[in-house]
Amino acid sequence: MKIALGQFGAGPDKAANLDRMRELTRGAAAAGASLVLFPEGAMVSQPPDRSLAPAAERVDGPFVAALGEMARRHGIAAVAGMFESIPGDDRVYNTVVALNAAGSLIGSYRKVHLYDAFGYRESDRVRAGDGDTLRFSIEGTVLGVQTCYDLRFPELTRHLVGRGAEVVLLPAAWVRGPLKESHWEVLLRARAIECTCYVAAAGMVSAQYCGCSMLVDPMGVPVARAGEVEALVVGEVDPRRVASVRRTNPSLENARPDVYASWLPLKI
Repeated sequence: MKIALGQFGAGPDKAANLDRMRELTRGAAAAGASLVLFPEGAMVSQPPDRSLAPAAERVDGPFVAALGEMARRHGIAAVAGMFESIPGDDRVYNTVVALNAAGSLIGSYRKVHLYDAFGYRESDRVRAGDGDTLRFSIEGTVLGVQTCYDLRFPELTRHLVGRGAEVVLLPAAWVRGPLKESHWEVLLRARAIECTCYVAAAGMVSAQYCGCSMLVDPMGVPVARAGEVEALVVGEVDPRRVASVRRTNPSLENARPDVYASWLPLKI
């Protein structure tokens, strides 16, 4: 199965963002991809000091409907980040939606770990999800979903893989900064290696975000990658590769959850 990473820079104009996503979806389908993955917050971008609530939508709103229409038109599954409105709250959920090739909503995931780090406070504008995760299958391959800063917390990747995920999809808007691009690549490869799974990450690109989208295989080898400009890159994932790597490196089988349970709760 081929996965396309649609790296672009979202702006404040939703219509313009959707037009760019349509172009990328068309290119992904032409390249034979079964799924196109877009960045975190692909729906709309706002300055860090501006509330996201006025731009937020429900999961059954017009942005997801448009995403479903483009998936259906091109016969390709689509996964993208959006901001989900919360009635009575001036914060939003940082949500990822997944749609199948018929354009129907498979499900959604609300970001669990908020980026209150490196001098930024995502929690000022976003409410954390309650821990419900998202997994689904396409062409017999099981995929799980997480978002950007979640990458720094191996527990979520292990949770998804422990429940069958062979590929982890990661929409992101990875903020530029000293050593940040290095962290991005190291963590993507580490999550793939330690969980013996593919990691597919689509990054936002702009003056603020580094892009650097990447598909990494279960041995930590980059299969496809983009730089710092808008791009569509396509790579193949193969469950047989996952099975082969897990025979060579059975780290999941060798894990000791019985021992780890005695270490809980974590004291940090």
